[in-house]
Amino acid sequence: GSESYVADWVEQLVQSYIGDFKEDVVVYTTINWDLQKQAEFLIKEAVADQGEKYHFSQGALVALDTDGAVRAIVGGADYTKSQYNRAVTSRRQPGSTFKPFVYMAAMEAGYTPDTMAQDAPVNINGWQPDNADGKFMGEITLRQALAFSRNTVAAQLAVIVGPEKVVEAAQRMGISADLKPLPAIALGTQEVSLLELAQGYVPFANGGIGVIANVITRIETKDGKVLYGAVPAGPGQVVSPTVIGEMNDMLST
Repeated sequence: GSESYVADWVEQLVQSYIGDFKEDVVVYTTINWDLQKQAEFLIKEAVADQGEKYHFSQGALVALDTDGAVRAIVGGADYTKSQYNRAVTSRRQPGSTFKPFVYMAAMEAGYTPDTMAQDAPVNINGWQPDNADGKFMGEITLRQALAFSRNTVAAQLAVIVGPEKVVEAAQRMGISADLKPLPAIALGTQEVSLLELAQGYVPFANGGIGVIANVITRIETKDGKVLYGAVPAGPGQVVSPTVIGEMNDMLST
């Protein structure tokens, strides 16, 4: 089952936490067994229902608590066929899921959800991003632009606030990938892991507190001697509650 992806990942982490170990150890994790089984079912179902239509045979899922604890993680649709952990190891273009970091940088620069923007053809040094539906909505609020995922507005915002500000905002929120400050970053063209993307979204849900995704709470010998115990860790407040409020306004829309 999908818990094998967890076991492989945990085994790698244990070595980094306590080094090579010659005796049996007991590892306690943050994984919720019921959620893990639900997550496994969801991924299998998604692949079965939509895989043929959208040309994919695998999927991945990460579920985090607002303190960064990993409650479920699925690295693929079938561990017996592929042991590669797509949730932790694989890097993919996040696409429009990256846009909230662009809008967050704009909110920090003084924009608001009610700021007006133009959803219209745009040319950025020869780059002409289009919308997925091939249409333009004209003058809309930033709230509408994010809700309808308008590529033209996200691209314009990234250029106005500066791609380097977008990179800084994303990394402050928890994206650890080496992002390049290019305008196209607005549309999620640079690859990240699913785990770090989920980690980067957590501050939107907890009032702006940065987290470090964690799965191991304690490691003991079989006799009960504690070899490792997790302590709360993280960067603290990474974005103001005001900006988080504005982002949640737009994200809920």
